[in-house]
Amino acid sequence: MAAHEIDYQIFGEEMQYVEIELDPQEGVIAESGNFMMMDDGIKMETIFGDGSEKNKGFLGSILGAGKRILTGESLFMTAFYNNLSGKRKVSFASPYPGKILAVDLTEYKGKFICQKDAFLCAAKGVSIGIEFSKRLGRGLFGGEGFIMQKLEGDGMAFVHAGGTMAKKVLQAGETLRVDTGCIVGFTQDVDYDVEFVGGIKNTIFGGEGLFFAKLRGPGVVYVQSLPFSRLAGRVLAAAPKGGGKDKGEGSILGGLGDLLDGDNRF
Repeated sequence: MAAHEIDYQIFGEEMQYVEIELDPQEGVIAESGNFMMMDDGIKMETIFGDGSEKNKGFLGSILGAGKRILTGESLFMTAFYNNLSGKRKVSFASPYPGKILAVDLTEYKGKFICQKDAFLCAAKGVSIGIEFSKRLGRGLFGGEGFIMQKLEGDGMAFVHAGGTMAKKVLQAGETLRVDTGCIVGFTQDVDYDVEFVGGIKNTIFGGEGLFFAKLRGPGVVYVQSLPFSRLAGRVLAAAPKGGGKDKGEGSILGGLGDLLDGDNRF
C-alpha cells in the first residue's frame, strides 16, 4: 500500500474522538488544532501540504501547500510518527458536536470528495487536495459547497459531520437536493451541481437561501444536520448585544423572568 495501514477506534457519542494505533514507523497526518493526546514515543512534525508521495520534492510540497490556501486551511499540516518499537496511540477530537466518519478509500475507488472543513486526519500517504468545479453555476453560487476537498489514495481517512449524519445511497439517475452547507462528502461518481430554488415567495421570504445542491447518482452521499456555519449563526444571533444585555429569556417578564428562571446575572 502507498498509504500506511492503520488501526483505529472511535469513542463518544455527541463529542467524538478517534484513537489511532500506530505500528513502528507508521504515521498519520492531521489538520492543525485537531490533536487531542498521544502516547510517549510518538514524534510530531509540522510539514508543508500533506506529505504524500504525490507531492514529493520541494516544488511539489509548495504546490500542495498552496492549494490548501484556496480551501481556507493552513499552509501546514501535522504528522505523527511512531518511532519506537511496539504499538503507540494518538487521538484526534471533533471540533464541535457531531459524528466522525471513517472513510476507507479502497472502497471508493481511491477518491472521496468532502466539504472543505470536514477533514480531520488520515493515514500517512493519503493525498489531500482540492476539487475544482467545472460548472459555472456551481462556481458562482455554490456558497459553502463551492470549493470541495478531495481525499485520494488507498488508506483510511476521517472526516467530521456536525450534528447527526445521514448516509444516502443513490441509484443511477436518482437525485437528492441538499442545503450546500449540509453536505459532508460524496463518492466521485456522484454528479454535483447547484440549482436555483425558484419562485418569488421562496426567493424573497423563504429564508433557506437562493440555491441548493443537486446530487445525482449513482453513488453515496453523506449529509450533516448541523453545519458549523449554521451553528455559529445561531450563537451569534443569541449573543448579548449593546453593553452586555441579552435577549431576555424570561419572555414577556424580561429581566424579572431572568430572576425567576435562575439567570441571576447583574
